[in-house]
Amino acid sequence: MLGMSANSVSYNEQGSVESGVDAAQENSNISSGSGGAAFSLFSADCKKNEDLKEMLENNKESLKLEAMKRIVGLIAKGKNASELFPAVVKNVASKNIELKKLVYVYLVRYAEEQQDLALLSISTFQRALKDPNQLIRASALRVLSSIRVPIIVPIMMLAIKESSTDLSPYVRKTAAHAIQKLYSLDPDQKEHLIEVIEKLLKDKSTLVAGSVVMAFEEVCPDRIDLIHKNYRKLCNMLVDVEEWGQVVIIHMLTRYARTQFVSPWREDAVFDENSEKTFYDSEEERRLDESKPYVMDPDHRLLLRNTKPLLQSRNTAVVMAVSQLYWHLAPKHEISIVTKSLVRLLRSHREVQYVVLQNIATMSIQRKGMFEPFMKSFYVRSTDATHIKTLKLEILTNLANEANISTILREFQTYVKSQDKAFAAATIQAIGRCATDISEVTDTCLNGLVLLLSNRDETVVAESVVVIKKLLQTQPSQHSDIIKHMAKLFDNITVPMARASILWLMGEYCEHVPKIAPDVLRKMAKTFTSEEDIVKLQIVNLAAKLYLTNSKQTKLLTQYILNLGKYDQNYDIRDRTRFIRQLIVPNEKSGALSKYARRILMAPKPAPVLQSAFKDRDRFQLGTLSHSLNSHATGYLELSNWPSVAPDQSMRNVEVVEPVQEALAPALGKSKRAKSDEKFYSGSEEEEEEEEEEGSSSEDSSSSSGESESESKSEENSVDSNKSSSSQSEKSSSESDTDKKKTQKNKKLQQQKPASKDRTLKNGKAANDKSRSGSESDSESSSSESSSESGSESELDSNSDSGTDQKRNTNSKTVPSKPVTKAEKKEVSLLDLDDFSPVPVTTPKSSILSPSLLSDLQGLSISHSASALQASSPVFVPETSHELLHRMTGKGLSAQYRFTRQPCIYGNSMVSLQLTLSNSSEQALENIHISEKSSSGQNIHRFSAIERLEPQASVTVSMGVDFNDSTQAAHFQLCTKEDEFSVSIQPAVGELLLPITMSEADFTKEQGKLVGMNESSATISTTPENISSQSVNRNVVSAANLGVIPSNQENIHRFAGKTVSSGSLVLVSVALKDPDALITVNTEQSVIASMLLRQFKTALTNITP
Repeated sequence: MLGMSANSVSYNEQGSVESGVDAAQENSNISSGSGGAAFSLFSADCKKNEDLKEMLENNKESLKLEAMKRIVGLIAKGKNASELFPAVVKNVASKNIELKKLVYVYLVRYAEEQQDLALLSISTFQRALKDPNQLIRASALRVLSSIRVPIIVPIMMLAIKESSTDLSPYVRKTAAHAIQKLYSLDPDQKEHLIEVIEKLLKDKSTLVAGSVVMAFEEVCPDRIDLIHKNYRKLCNMLVDVEEWGQVVIIHMLTRYARTQFVSPWREDAVFDENSEKTFYDSEEERRLDESKPYVMDPDHRLLLRNTKPLLQSRNTAVVMAVSQLYWHLAPKHEISIVTKSLVRLLRSHREVQYVVLQNIATMSIQRKGMFEPFMKSFYVRSTDATHIKTLKLEILTNLANEANISTILREFQTYVKSQDKAFAAATIQAIGRCATDISEVTDTCLNGLVLLLSNRDETVVAESVVVIKKLLQTQPSQHSDIIKHMAKLFDNITVPMARASILWLMGEYCEHVPKIAPDVLRKMAKTFTSEEDIVKLQIVNLAAKLYLTNSKQTKLLTQYILNLGKYDQNYDIRDRTRFIRQLIVPNEKSGALSKYARRILMAPKPAPVLQSAFKDRDRFQLGTLSHSLNSHATGYLELSNWPSVAPDQSMRNVEVVEPVQEALAPALGKSKRAKSDEKFYSGSEEEEEEEEEEGSSSEDSSSSSGESESESKSEENSVDSNKSSSSQSEKSSSESDTDKKKTQKNKKLQQQKPASKDRTLKNGKAANDKSRSGSESDSESSSSESSSESGSESELDSNSDSGTDQKRNTNSKTVPSKPVTKAEKKEVSLLDLDDFSPVPVTTPKSSILSPSLLSDLQGLSISHSASALQASSPVFVPETSHELLHRMTGKGLSAQYRFTRQPCIYGNSMVSLQLTLSNSSEQALENIHISEKSSSGQNIHRFSAIERLEPQASVTVSMGVDFNDSTQAAHFQLCTKEDEFSVSIQPAVGELLLPITMSEADFTKEQGKLVGMNESSATISTTPENISSQSVNRNVVSAANLGVIPSNQENIHRFAGKTVSSGSLVLVSVALKDPDALITVNTEQSVIASMLLRQFKTALTNITP
């Protein structure tokens, strides 16, 4: 349904292709009688672009509609359809509603790329803003805002202002989207856009709320004062807003609440979850304030209460948004209600798991108790990706305490044996963190890590050594045995970081192992030159420390190592060696530092702190990109600190003034109201009929009432009341014409009323809107909307739109230009940008542009938009066929293939082939097809299966193969009902090209760009009597699928083409110089160039006269 597609329009306007597919599906309902063949939106049998251009230029609407469906299908599949822009934009003024919808979908996609051509149709977009169909109005505004040219900023600004007061919430929603585009194009319009945002924030439609808050966040996120009056309304309608709108509103309200409410995280706080008295009774609130230091603000509680049901949302982003809101705003004892919802999200895709686990990792550092009951949900599965495993490991480590550490360590023992080495190393680090945080298991963890030193995997051993080194720094005197054990394993450890860690331990605690340390130094002296730099530095440190503590045994070894280091290739090691020598070996030149050598080298070092990588991420708001990256991302809005004193909550009070106005001025509005009731409603009988219609379609009634409320609200708060009243009177007059054709009673009433009362009614309606009953507002909305009279579908339903299109067209004929005349007087056309003279009402379309602006736009003509490099038809198509399958091998089935040298209709990167299948057996062959699982890496478009091939019969089919600009054979299996035959197609290098045409000047220009390594040339010997221009051209184009470039020089022949797959340019020139010929190939594809050169040499050498 189109209503669903409208609700699903994302905030990124580039995502309009998805809504376009919905529109195309809607259009397919019209042509459903022609079967599935007519609606070939994603069919592989799409015709090439030339056919699409011809269809778009045809006078038949059905062909144009079919062409647009196919073009939207190409866009949805990611194909580039920009070259069709001139042909599509000609249909922008089409009277066919369905065609116009698809044209607008196309223009939204390519208007930014083809700004000049789109600019020529701007007057058409302006007229479409007054279209009776809400989808056309919205699409026109979307296209207008996609043309990013500063000259049309005033037009966009006026269009946004008018659309913000439109009767349709869908158009108002689109206006909110356009605000962000206009702001990015011209930030100077900020103040005017804020006025529109302020007006739209008062809108009561749930369809508009999310979009306008998104615009608020982009344009003026610091204008908190705009939210005060709308805060409670946003909180109450939050449940009914679309999902992505909920996400935006929740994030905005989180920032708002941090500036308006006092922190609930105080020890003396009082919380009353269901206190209705606190919410309504100010006297009760004052007494609580006197007795208790803190009571939660009722508006603060309102936000928490209304977001809590959204934890059950199907949208993971909504659940995550509510979770971060509770984390940043809720009292500490209430935060745990989000736990189950977050754990539920772990059953989603790995991308969702990654974001959720990151947020849980941050939460679990501060509040372990939240997730401890769900610890098993964070156990690692064998199917988890490495980044998911690492995050679960992080959370398990954060949750570890004295009660569950034994369970967690048992789990870690399994993880250490994982084949994923990065995960195993992360597990060892996690064990080290557990040992540091929980002193009771430190010894157990150390013993387990020592056992891992005997592991066969070097990564596990190295990580164990590094972690043991950090643990031993906490209490080294008690663990000298572990140091000795590590010294014994030193020879078997090859990872540099692990060897360096052991040497550091030896030097730091050499007094605990006085006999082993010198022996380790002796071994290191032998292998010093072959060690890594990080190990050499620790060898020098070990030598220096042993020299200070045990100089008798190590003096000579130290001198030897220092001499080796003195001439090392690494300057860091040379510098360290010189520094150590001057520090520990006293001599006449030694400075005062040598006296303090022992205190410098043997100073006690503080034990390293093993902490979580998510320790400092809580400075970012949860659920944001900055939190995920642990870096300040562009556009991130920081949460402010709680205020010490809450601002006045009366700012959020909304004054209800409508009843007072009705009481004061009953006489002023009575006669007008009576007339308006006469004008809009046919009497009590029709009201009863409309109530029955409401009962039959609850969706229609609810959406209609929401629109009428928002429409009346926007009228009451309109800044430019004259403009809005006149535009509304225009719409009501045209809509009353629609009513005349609907019911006989309406027709009589419409004939009775004069046109002047029409305007008076609409002006009087704004003051008396609130006094009407709900059924009246419903019926008013249904009369004001373009397609909701039927009462059987929602206001955005495709059937109601398409069903009333003919009626709208007839209405527009019968009432030619009365409302349009007024609109044109207010409209800012392109003429107004140069000279602000009034536009005559009778001005034809061709003279809308002023002469000065026309001169500025001369370069925008459609005829000059074509590229200088154009595809051309093949000069020569070989008739020779190649054998694919012999009849003996194929048990009666034989296959021949040939290259058609035409662009492939199945894909721009595919080579087109023609297969001829013959049955030479005496029995019919059934189900001839290509196996789907048999291709050898190339992308192959298979022909449709041939159900039956009679004896001695033949059939020709086409297929496409993407050879990826390579002559590697494409292998696949040709199958029948009983057998499978392995076959392959080997392309010649010349068949991987498509011919193009260009001028000689363009050829020379492009050839000048492809020189150096992109140029290959060869010289061949020829005889003048055997060679001619005709024979050179014939042999070159027969060898390769190239186009012939016209040349002014008789002795130089030029050819051009492009590779099918990558589109790389291939330029070939043959210069005849008696008695030789110089062949030059210019292309980025060097392999193709050398193969072509070899092929051309063979072809031109064998020329016959």
